[in-house]
Amino acid sequence: MTVSDQGMSSMEGHPSLKELPLDSWMGLLPVALWEVPLWNLAIPGSHNAITYCLDKSDRSPVDVTQPDLLQKLDKYMKPLIRPFFHKWGVTQELTVKEQLDCGVRYLDLRIARRPNDSSTHLYFYHGVYTTLTVEMVLQEIRTWLDIHPSEVLLLSFSHFLGLNQDFHTELISTIRTVFTSKLCPITNMGTLRSLWSLGYQVIASYDHSVVHLHNDLWPHIPYWWANKCKVQDLVEVFENKKQHGRPGGFFVTGINLTEDLKYICSHPTESLKDLVMSSNPTLLSWVRGQIPGPQMGSVNIIAGDFVSEGDFVPTVITLNRHLLT
Repeated sequence: MTVSDQGMSSMEGHPSLKELPLDSWMGLLPVALWEVPLWNLAIPGSHNAITYCLDKSDRSPVDVTQPDLLQKLDKYMKPLIRPFFHKWGVTQELTVKEQLDCGVRYLDLRIARRPNDSSTHLYFYHGVYTTLTVEMVLQEIRTWLDIHPSEVLLLSFSHFLGLNQDFHTELISTIRTVFTSKLCPITNMGTLRSLWSLGYQVIASYDHSVVHLHNDLWPHIPYWWANKCKVQDLVEVFENKKQHGRPGGFFVTGINLTEDLKYICSHPTESLKDLVMSSNPTLLSWVRGQIPGPQMGSVNIIAGDFVSEGDFVPTVITLNRHLLT
């Protein structure tokens, strides 16, 4: 039985979208959604996906994007400063496999080379660098895909902190080696049916000028970032953006709140998760009012922090009901 046949037979009972198994929801969508381009579906995403494994050791350097003041404080007051990096740097607690199991299909992957590292390893970062390498995480994703042949992932590679041309060449080679024939070229129609028919499961977006030399890599996926630490301000930014239309292809609405240094210093006993948990009810209320599709004001990928909290993933998936009417 093909992937499409499996999806067809499993939909005979027409379960509610909210009741779909989260680890395999794409393959169990109603047949009517198989012809919809993925950039018109509502897709749950993970903001800064690989921060569950930030290096907690004192030997781990602070990433070079941090303000000079924080880098100096970390150098001389590491026992006091380092806990703040972890409380506010971790955006996801689930491993990448667990995020995929809970229904996430877009991963925000921020790539970096550790300073003074003589190896060819690449890592992820947010305040400090991760213990897991990029290749290790990609291999874990590949293993998951082999077990879930009807699911399609959007992997957004960006930032590339400290990478020169040689490292870009190496990273692109690694992406191809890991995903092989599962990589979808940009010539594909981008519907579930067209992807399934050719065995494609990975749409790899690469936010660098070299992307134009590779037809198996997709261009940068725009990420709408409000840069606000209050929910009301974030919603206002997005509502204003919606009035000006939406990008023609994939795009991300990032409902992740921003914690700047001023906010962190004024909330010394809190963490990023505290901020997310207190704001989730209001954020999810706004998400429930969104509609996917090609029309002005619609949404596509919605990315958040701590994706297993607050019914985030089922809420996004359920938005696709609007495309069935």
